[in-house]
Amino acid sequence: MAERLSTIVCTFDPASPKITAFEIHEWIHKTLRIAELNITMIQVDGLRKQVFIKLVNNDCVQTLLRDPSGEAKYKHHSEELSTVGIAVPGLGTKRVQVANLPSEVPDTALTTSLAPFGKVLTIEQEMWTKMYRYPVANGIDQVTIMLIKHILSHLTLTESRVLLSYDGQLPTCYVCGETDHMPQTCPKRKHKRIATTNLQRE
Repeated sequence: MAERLSTIVCTFDPASPKITAFEIHEWIHKTLRIAELNITMIQVDGLRKQVFIKLVNNDCVQTLLRDPSGEAKYKHHSEELSTVGIAVPGLGTKRVQVANLPSEVPDTALTTSLAPFGKVLTIEQEMWTKMYRYPVANGIDQVTIMLIKHILSHLTLTESRVLLSYDGQLPTCYVCGETDHMPQTCPKRKHKRIATTNLQRE
């Protein structure tokens, strides 16, 4: 499935009254305050009550996602307020598995490290099941987070290389941390090889 780029998805309350396309356009203008020149497409999925808004670049996306609640409000003609979830398509609430983090690291440090990627809702320690002799913590944390952008597959936290994984995660290059290529084709790795070769020649 193709990944939607520079796009946000607004998910309206399924129980809310029907909203017309005209009303959606007006809501985007008045509530989200997105300038016309920053929008390249508005796609309405009436069945799922979702609106996809494609923007000119990812900077516009990040500006809209600055509110950590990931929500906006829609005011109906009846004066009733509905909650509208705002996220990057394919993101939203995820359970992230965090491995290799020392147990001595406080949850606050993990929350701070993940803050650029979204709002951490809960952190739970995974346990060995009772089928094992020692039903204690197994060193893996399960983090429930409202994602606003994809998390890298590895982060350095308190000098520990921590591995992170979740459904729908984009593969991450372990050389530079970007998500648009793999280590074998990493530009930084190529530059490093050239520099090493030049030193050897000297």
